[in-house]
Amino acid sequence: MRDMSNGQPKRDKILVANGQGFWGDSILGPIRLVNEGPLDYLTLDYLAEVTMSIMQKLKSRNPEMGYATDFVEMVRRVLPQCREKGIKIVANAGGVNPQACRRAVAGVIRELGMSGIRIGIVEGDDILDDLKSLIDGGEPFNNMDNGEPLEPYLDQVKTANVYIGAEPIVEALRQGADIVITGRATDPSVVLAPMIYEFNWPMDDMDLMAAGTIAGHIVECGAQCTGGNYIHWRDIPDMARIGYPVIEARSDGTFSVTKHEGTGGLVTRETVTSQLVYEMGDPSCYITPDCIADFTSIELSDSGNDRVDISGIKGQVATDTYKVSISFHEGYKILGQLTVAGPDAVDKAKLCADIVFDRVALDGVHFEQDERFVEIVGTNVCHAGIAAAPEDPAEVILRIGARGKDKDKLNRLGMEIVPLVTSGPPGVTGFAGGRPKATEIISYWPALISKDKVKTRVSVEEV
Repeated sequence: MRDMSNGQPKRDKILVANGQGFWGDSILGPIRLVNEGPLDYLTLDYLAEVTMSIMQKLKSRNPEMGYATDFVEMVRRVLPQCREKGIKIVANAGGVNPQACRRAVAGVIRELGMSGIRIGIVEGDDILDDLKSLIDGGEPFNNMDNGEPLEPYLDQVKTANVYIGAEPIVEALRQGADIVITGRATDPSVVLAPMIYEFNWPMDDMDLMAAGTIAGHIVECGAQCTGGNYIHWRDIPDMARIGYPVIEARSDGTFSVTKHEGTGGLVTRETVTSQLVYEMGDPSCYITPDCIADFTSIELSDSGNDRVDISGIKGQVATDTYKVSISFHEGYKILGQLTVAGPDAVDKAKLCADIVFDRVALDGVHFEQDERFVEIVGTNVCHAGIAAAPEDPAEVILRIGARGKDKDKLNRLGMEIVPLVTSGPPGVTGFAGGRPKATEIISYWPALISKDKVKTRVSVEEV
């Protein structure tokens, strides 16, 4: 066993499971993880880039919103069992309002008649109000895709959140938190943190940091490593009861990926590898706030019975910057759809699109080609160039819309889609959704910030 420079492990082995791959994942994932087998930590990953902008919009309407509301209902359903089994919860459900999320969870605890539960929150990732002063202080927030500085777009920015790492989560656990709620913590960090805490891992041991990070990456999308979204989907048993993943982590940095006994799904070298390469750039240089993990060093062995053992992981020192997820307003869009059925469905759908743009032009509303959006689902738009398109599908879905700065202009376009049912070619239906409306376009701006400019804050309160 590896010698721990900052103390002996509290335990030599822990079970860490992830029950949520995104905000909107099945609530049955965490509920079944708690009820159907042993567990030490339940982690939940709710956040994505677009999620943060949605949460900010909700907070602007109601200062008590801006977090993953599903998390609160999940806590209501699992907390009594978690207390009975000694399971701690770690989630980045706080979104842009961890304080409000804690208040909502505290309310649930009181409603359940429970007490003595310590809720920790991690703040400091939200730098929206500090952007101007940070730019003035030398942080340009250059777009990582095109190099543009952020300053000309400051008045359009909606959210700005730093991808923080495991360290403040570990601090919350050290302060006795039973539930830890963060803002924009990275997906793997919520899994790595319990390992650092339980095993007393030194955070300058990059191999250990990389091992916990890769464990977190494997389970961050929930059931996607236990047979979900898997190319050999016909081989996955009982997908309705698919088991969410459990990491059996050991203090020496080795771990196993498994699931609760008797659940559906499948854990094999292939299902785990499928998730390992998900959202992967350079596999030898997977950059996180906690380390740089080398995915090429991973040794996987399929030990059967829904169990894959992983060892040999190597890591390097983390960079001196955090990634920042910034969202900004970039105009408006409108999108409607109709079903077009019968003979010559594709030709009729193309005519429908032409009619819509021609009719609004008759009313003085013009759209350039690069502002228009026309897609005919059923003609191989999802796999163009990979799979052959059907020659004459009997039915297709026409998706039609546009983008621009003028909401009224876009809404005028939306008025001409449903009339095709009676004033277009035959076979047009599927208009029950009614007239579409223009909605805001939120674009993504990835950037970097020096780590010394970000100060996280941890607070733990008992309910």
